Amino acid sequence: MRLVDENGTQVGIVAGREALDMARERGLDLIEVAPTALPPVCRIMDFGKWKYEQSKREREAQKKQKMTEMKGIKMRPGTAEHDYQFKLKNVMKFLKEGDKVKITVIFRSREITHPEFAKRSLERLAEETAEIGWVEKPASMEGRTMTMIISPK
Repeated sequence: MRLVDENGTQVGIVAGREALDMARERGLDLIEVAPTALPPVCRIMDFGKWKYEQSKREREAQKKQKMTEMKGIKMRPGTAEHDYQFKLKNVMKFLKEGDKVKITVIFRSREITHPEFAKRSLERLAEETAEIGWVEKPASMEGRTMTMIISPK
């Protein structure tokens, strides 16, 4: 097998038993890195320390990621202008924070007969948030609700 020592330098092609003895006398582990290569490549390293450093790197990478959250806004087809402006302000705030927003219009009783009112208010909301967000999922009916998802730009 081809052997690489703990410093990353190639020792050369060594018998398996000899490589294992070298690793034991240094107090380290013999790890098979490339079993399909001819000859197979093995490395002398401290496997516990390597695993620890690997998990540490993964945790650091996870800290740097920004998790986008899905915020929700609920409306009715006949939402008054003041309430609409208040909800618009919240949608803008959520988008500026980097979160996605799911706007849900809930229909009760006979309101379902006029879904165009809800569609009109959702389209208006999409137009007013166009400079900071884009419509990821356009307005669509799902049972007694109409939903639309807006993502930040």
